[in-house]
Amino acid sequence: MSTPDEQGPQAPADNRESLREILGGRGGAIDASIPVVAFVLVWLLAGALRWWSPVGIAAAGAVAAGGGVAAWRLSRGKPPRAVLFGLLGVMVAALVALYTGRAEDFFLVQILSNIASALAWAISIAVRWPLLGIIVGAALGQKTRWRRDPDLMRGYQRASWVWVAQYVVRVAVFVPLYQAEWIFALGAARVAFSPALVALSVVLSWPALRSALPADHPGIRHPRVPEEPAPGPTVDDSSTNG
Repeated sequence: MSTPDEQGPQAPADNRESLREILGGRGGAIDASIPVVAFVLVWLLAGALRWWSPVGIAAAGAVAAGGGVAAWRLSRGKPPRAVLFGLLGVMVAALVALYTGRAEDFFLVQILSNIASALAWAISIAVRWPLLGIIVGAALGQKTRWRRDPDLMRGYQRASWVWVAQYVVRVAVFVPLYQAEWIFALGAARVAFSPALVALSVVLSWPALRSALPADHPGIRHPRVPEEPAPGPTVDDSSTNG
C-alpha cells in the first residue's frame, strides 16, 4: 500500500480533475445557447419574410427549442430540477420579449441575472461563504466542513473571484449590444462568448484555489479540520467543598 508521501504528487492532478467534473458547465452552457440560436434565426427569418409579429414567432421558436433540449436532457438522465430551471429561464425571457415587443428584451433577463450573479458571488466572498466552496462542498458531500479549513476557505475565496470576473465581463459585453439593439450580435455573443467564459472559469478555478493550499495539503476532497480538544475530566463540586 502506498504511503501518503507517495500519493502526494498525484493529489493535485486528481483534485484538478475532480474540480473540472464538479464545475464542468460546458454542456449546460451549450444547452442554454440552443434556444437563443432559435430565437435569433426565427426572428431574422420572420422579419425577412414580413411575417406577422416576428418577436412572437421567435419567442415561440425559442420555447420550442428549449422544450426539445429539456426533453433530450431528461431522457439522458439529467436531474429534472436543473432541466426545468433552464426551460423556465427561456420561457421568462420569451414572455418579457412578448410583453415589450422588443426582440432585444429576450436578452434582458440574462443581463439582469449576470449582474445579480456577480453581486451574489462577490458578497459571498466578503461574508466568508464563497459560493464556489458551497457548490463544491455540497457536490462532495462535505456540507460546510471545508469552512473549518483555513487554507480551503482562502482558496475558495480566491477561486470565486474568477467567477465574479466572468460575470462582469459578460455584462460589459452584453449591455452595449443591448443598448444598441444589435439582436444578431447579442445572439452571436451569447452563443460564442458564454460557453467559452464558463469553460475558462472552470479551468482557471483550480490554479486560483491551489495557490492558497500548502504543498502538503490533502486536497479539496479532504478538508484539513483542526481536531476539537477532548473534554477534560469533570470535577465534583460536592467533593471539593467538603
